[in-house]
Amino acid sequence: MSDLSRAEWRKSSRSGGNGGACVEVAVTSTTVGVRDTKDRAGGTLVLSADCWAGFVSGIRDGRFDG
Repeated sequence: MSDLSRAEWRKSSRSGGNGGACVEVAVTSTTVGVRDTKDRAGGTLVLSADCWAGFVSGIRDGRFDG
C-alpha cells in the first residue's frame, strides 16, 4: 500500500463551493490517491500512475460519456 501521509491533497477544480460532491487527489511518484473531501477517513482509492493516466485520457476522449 502506498503511503500518502505526506502527500499534498488537491481539491478537484470541478468541485463546487456549495458543499456538494467533492473529491481530492494526491499524486506521488508511483501512485495517485482519490478520496471524498467530506469523508477523508472513509477510505482512499489508490491507483497506479499509469492507471490514473489512462483514466484521465479516457475522460478527455469522451469514453465515459453516457
